Amino acid sequence: MEADKLKHVIVGALDDLKAVNTVTLDVTGLTDVMDYLVIASGTSNRHVKSLANNVSMESKKRGVRPLGVEGDDAGEWVLVDFGDVVVHIMLPATRDLYDLERLWANPENSS
Repeated sequence: MEADKLKHVIVGALDDLKAVNTVTLDVTGLTDVMDYLVIASGTSNRHVKSLANNVSMESKKRGVRPLGVEGDDAGEWVLVDFGDVVVHIMLPATRDLYDLERLWANPENSS
């Protein structure tokens, strides 16, 4: 599945379970490693884990399996890696601390 379509599947899966403040960053001009970063927050550890699980399940329904999932044991910050699209789901305090949106800031990024 092309990265743009996968990005939409991921955002839809996050929206289905009421992710907070979902942001999509186009990082194609910044790195060759991935095309998009999707960053969202959950309201609790359980919510973060559920969001990550839903992203994985919805992508699998469309024939795309994550290359890896990290952090789902604690649920403070879960990374779901699809190669061209990388998803970060975090608790708000963790998201504020690491501020990935600022780190990957680019005038051409889209939200």
